[in-house]
Amino acid sequence: MGIIYKLNEPVKAEEVIQVFKNSGITRPVDQKERIQKMIDQANIIITAWDEGKLVGIARALTDFSYCCYLSDLAVDQQYQKSGIGKQLIERLRDVIGEEVALILLSAPGAMEYYPKVGFDKAENAFIIRRKR
Repeated sequence: MGIIYKLNEPVKAEEVIQVFKNSGITRPVDQKERIQKMIDQANIIITAWDEGKLVGIARALTDFSYCCYLSDLAVDQQYQKSGIGKQLIERLRDVIGEEVALILLSAPGAMEYYPKVGFDKAENAFIIRRKR
């Protein structure tokens, strides 16, 4: 598998929607304009490509100084368990550096994955949930 990783490569909402659908992640895939806004407003997008097909994405928001929120980590199910998610995280960490904390909210089904790729579980987080 010759996966190519790209930093801030322009990506279309349709491609991201397909990865979200194929990965099992829950996102508003029926709202193309909202997905496009999510892409446009991200500070960092790292993508994984297989022969021109988007197969993975890490989308993050950061101040590049203190913290970075990993908002989306999605890999097409056909490519999962091949190290793509871990590679996306490592490349994101390379961009933000060691002085920046990487933070995320995990889907319940992914709680066991993140410790395997270097995350510590935090017990001191709070959230005000979105209405839709």
